[in-house]
Amino acid sequence: MNDKLIARVVYGISIFVFIVVVILNRKLIPVTIETPSFVYFLPKLNAIINGLCSIMLLTSLYQIKRKKIELHKKINIATFCLSSMFLVSYILFHYFVKETSYGGTGFLKYIYYVILISHIFLAAIVLPLILFSFNAGLKMDVEKHRKLVRYTFPIWLYVTITGVLVYLMISPYYTF
Repeated sequence: MNDKLIARVVYGISIFVFIVVVILNRKLIPVTIETPSFVYFLPKLNAIINGLCSIMLLTSLYQIKRKKIELHKKINIATFCLSSMFLVSYILFHYFVKETSYGGTGFLKYIYYVILISHIFLAAIVLPLILFSFNAGLKMDVEKHRKLVRYTFPIWLYVTITGVLVYLMISPYYTF
């Protein structure tokens, strides 16, 4: 595939995912079936996946610093797959379950919202960066991959870590 087509696919996927998340968070699609019981476990699963992705991203960085390119590539593929599972799980949960409001007060409330807002904003912009970085890495376009990962890695790592923090801070307020 040429770069123009790849860019179109990456932006298409990114826009599609963004629109789906907005639609689900705004409850614009009515839930027409009973909520399966496993859905209530998904936030915890998502936090576990995010935590694993954080560890895997750091491990991937460690391996590339050691010039273990194949291991670096395998870890990144596994991290990408886990992140994809997270996305499906996140969308499924938000289709079925009403938004939970943070119930904390005082200084912690401000910290929660700073973390949440930065997490949401960066999660929205990191997907195309991940896809472009992933593509360059798979094609062994090392120079392009390095340039992209300079931005992608810290944003992706921040999003995975703050995903765990958001879960830990909001989970006491779940009503299910």
